[in-house]
Amino acid sequence: MRRRIVFLDRKSLIADMRAPSFAHEWIDYDQTGPEEVVSRIQDADIVIVNKVKLSADILAQAPGVKMIAVSATGTDIVDLAYCRAHDIVVSNIRGYAVHTVPEHAFMLMLALRRNLVGWREDVRAGLWEKTDQFCLFTRPMNDLYGSTLGLIGYGSLGHGMQKLAEAFGMKVLIAEHKNATTIRAGHTSFDSVLAEADVISLHTPLTSETRHMIAAREFGQMKPTAILINTARGSLVDEAALIEALTSGQIAGAGFDVLSVEPPRDGNPLVDLDLPNFILTPHVAWSSREAMQTLADQLVDNIEAFVAGRPHNVVT
Repeated sequence: MRRRIVFLDRKSLIADMRAPSFAHEWIDYDQTGPEEVVSRIQDADIVIVNKVKLSADILAQAPGVKMIAVSATGTDIVDLAYCRAHDIVVSNIRGYAVHTVPEHAFMLMLALRRNLVGWREDVRAGLWEKTDQFCLFTRPMNDLYGSTLGLIGYGSLGHGMQKLAEAFGMKVLIAEHKNATTIRAGHTSFDSVLAEADVISLHTPLTSETRHMIAAREFGQMKPTAILINTARGSLVDEAALIEALTSGQIAGAGFDVLSVEPPRDGNPLVDLDLPNFILTPHVAWSSREAMQTLADQLVDNIEAFVAGRPHNVVT
């Protein structure tokens, strides 16, 4: 049987894709707009997707689709309930970013704890030349060593963060689920992590339960010296509350790699937030060349496993 494979947003992955080991037709589209999805997948057996949304309405018009291979870890773009009801296998990518995302998060942490952006601004403004001693003391600077990292989300990325944090000499707290009534061994209550951590890093998927899990109330529980890092999903944080927390000095800083809507074509206040204690990168924490190649290899592995009758990395 010859399988028809359609990749709806190939431009999102910079990597060499090996050909699957079975008879197939492979069609790449650099990008796919919402109005183009149905026509492109109607005759497909397998759909590869990164950020293109596959709703129930769309999938109902493509009854031949038997597998959705998500070229990412997050699957909020796919209507999983529809797929379960119609025996469509959904596989995602796991573990590929275990080095690259923690490294990016630590880059943001180090830059903010040591006030890298602020120092750069001061040097450019000529303040070093004007000082009466060999160095400047215009900005606060703190070590990671001896500080406390709070992890919200403890999958493979959370484990990767813990390893790096311990190598830096940090204490690590692993947050229990928000509003949990019991605390698992090795975990700390969500509110206690907010109150005790010097740096809080988010590594949880976006669901109805986690949307805006960090908002005005949570910022009020954090230390005024605390830093928030988000390399997960933008909507985990109430962006308006974040801006207020940063501009009022309620927290010391934030480093984000994600926004609530991406790309921010209609603007986003965080894009225009010109503060030395806020760093925004364009959703690239996952995208080292090494990580993208690992992702591409696993993507084909998932497709081959499905065709062989042994689905792998299935999302339930």
